[in-house]
Amino acid sequence: MSILKVARMGHPVLRERARRVEASTIATAEFQRLIDDMFETMDAHDGIGLAAPQVHHGVRLMLVGIDEARQGSASDRASVPVMALINPKITTVGRETGEDWEGCLSVPGLRGRVRRPNDVRLVALDRNASRVEMTLHGYPARVVQHEADHLDGVLFVDRMESLGTLTFLEEYAKYWARD
Repeated sequence: MSILKVARMGHPVLRERARRVEASTIATAEFQRLIDDMFETMDAHDGIGLAAPQVHHGVRLMLVGIDEARQGSASDRASVPVMALINPKITTVGRETGEDWEGCLSVPGLRGRVRRPNDVRLVALDRNASRVEMTLHGYPARVVQHEADHLDGVLFVDRMESLGTLTFLEEYAKYWARD
């Protein structure tokens, strides 16, 4: 396994719509190695999500893995097992939205507040090409939406209602981070 280079904001790969992964591709050694390398990359960067375009692969593959130690808000204590999600489809459940801080490995050193639906339904394939279905609420729903946005060429800064909350990590930690 190896740690992959993460594309930063400004690289064209982050603005392209990723292509669908064919079922016959999922079991290949090359695709499984990409998944393993992405997990290693996500872990090396202490991330909770990573999308294939972020590591220069234009395919509809994303990883998520949220434990309670990496939660955003204390009220959203729910974990999502570390998993690969292939060709994910996300639909909003209900009309309730919330605004919270987001950051991104492809937008290093910055955080900003983004409004997103609080509840979503996720349908995807896992690394074994088995169907995965789940309803997510709060922080896990936010993370899945953030990673899915990468598959459509969208960065969190594109979703910000105002750039007035865009802040460097040092200032975020000093003035805005919750205990």
